[in-house]
Order: sequence, then C-alpha cells, then structure tokens
Amino acid sequence: MSVHNRPSPRSPAASRPSPAKGRGYSVKECFLTLQGEGVQAGSRAVFLRFAGCNLWSGREEDRATAQCRFCDTDFVGTDGEGGGKFASAPELASHVERLWGDGAERRLVVITGGEPMLQLDSALVDALHESGFRIAVETNGTLPAAEGLDWICVSPKAGTEVVQRSGDELKLVWPQDGIDPVELEQWDFDHLLVQPMDCDDLSKSIEAAIALAMERPRWRLSLQAHKVVGLA
Repeated sequence: MSVHNRPSPRSPAASRPSPAKGRGYSVKECFLTLQGEGVQAGSRAVFLRFAGCNLWSGREEDRATAQCRFCDTDFVGTDGEGGGKFASAPELASHVERLWGDGAERRLVVITGGEPMLQLDSALVDALHESGFRIAVETNGTLPAAEGLDWICVSPKAGTEVVQRSGDELKLVWPQDGIDPVELEQWDFDHLLVQPMDCDDLSKSIEAAIALAMERPRWRLSLQAHKVVGLA
C-alpha cells in the first residue's frame, strides 16, 4: 500500500483540531458508489462525508457571508444515507467495510465533507488501513492533512489561507475571483485539475475552465461525471 508521505507545512498536532476523547464521529452520509471527479474518476469507492465545515455553516442564510459561497453539498447533520454518529474509529471503519461488501482488492474510501480534517484523525486512518482500504481525502486545505493518507486532493477557496500545499491532486473550481492559477502551479502536487463551477451559468464556467486548460497545459479539465450519469 502506497502511503502519502509528503510533510504538511504545519505540524498537524499544533494546527489541526483533534476530536475530543470519546466524542466520536459525525457522518452526514456514507455509501458505495463510483468516484465522480478528479484523477480517480470511475473508481469504485465508499464515499464517507463528514458533517461540518470551517468555511460555511451549511445554512443558506449564511451563504452570502461565508468564506466559501459556491458549495453544492449538504453536509449538515447526520441524517443522510448511511450517516449517523459513530462512537469509535473501529465502529466507523466496520461500517465502511460493510458498505464495500465482499472482495478485498482495491478497496477505496473517499473521505470528504464539509471539511474532513475537522474530524479525521490517526485512529480512523489506522482502522481503515487495517480494514484494507486506501484512503483518499478531499479537503479545502485550510487545515493540515492527517498523517498516513494515500491520496490528498486539495480544492482551494479564494480568500482562505491554504496550509496544505502538497498532495496528489489540486482541484481548482473555476472561475474564482481572487485565485491565481499561475501561483498554484508552484505548489507541490502531481496533478492540476480545473473543474467548472456548478452555478447558475454553468456554460460560462465550462468555457472558462476549458480556456484555462488550453492556455496553461499543466491543467487538465475535470468534469463531475457522477452528475452526468445520475449517481449520488
């Protein structure tokens, strides 16, 4: 198993909130699907979405003043498919394993949010690895990534301080005022992806994303295939 060993720019112990002992994990939803976007698009995966985010409350009345205003995800509460409260890392890892079903090859769990680094800790990383899973995360990068992850995807948001500037995949939702793609090219990522913002004028977002990929060949166009084919 290949484990991501790039150091975070800040010490996780000093910079990333640790779940309080005995607090457990709050999961919005958890289900088996195909990864819909990014380099690993099309891969069978258990999708684990943590509740909560540090850039937006998730309430529509707060969107206009949030640091991230274009989120298209419901991450509030624990009432989604396969969601709930989990008291321990082994309990949550067992839940993920049951959803995967039979077969031990190429097990993949994609952990997202909200912001997964508010809850993801070494205990859960270890428990998922012990269950044979490769662990991919999708994060806004404002908190250092947990140690031992197999795949780190960072999606930066304009106006925020991104501290996780290394990983496997940098996914830029485009267009965003206040982000310079040229600057992002200096960060330490293996893959640079530009993804059209899912907004009222999607056609213009697609045009802008295509234009960026054409102008700067390090960037590759990424589409949300799960929305095209009707997967969750």
